[in-house]
Amino acid sequence: MLVGATIYAFEIPNYFAWIDKKTTNLNGVKKTLAKTALAIAYFNPLWIFRHLAFIKLFSGNYEQINEQLLIIACWSFLANIPISFAANYLIQNKVRLDWRFMASAIFSAVMAIYYALSETIFN
Repeated sequence: MLVGATIYAFEIPNYFAWIDKKTTNLNGVKKTLAKTALAIAYFNPLWIFRHLAFIKLFSGNYEQINEQLLIIACWSFLANIPISFAANYLIQNKVRLDWRFMASAIFSAVMAIYYALSETIFN
């Protein structure tokens, strides 16, 4: 909750606003795909690794923050691309900017469970 209320609460709304600015000149399918791809790019393997590292850090398992955790994050990212594509398409293209953080927070809460389980699934 601490990370979500501080780091993520600052980063994510600003990144979504940046996506809107970057895609202003695009239209139609190009804009839809660009916004979706940019959202997926944000939640990349390094973001997943950082999320998993926070879990390890706050649970006192510092020694488990290693290259294996990065490999798990990569597999987790690849496996969730179809789900992430669909969710980010909806969030970026169907939800108003002022509600995107909330929609993303709900999706992220569900994905946080998946990321935590990804160590068991992909290890």
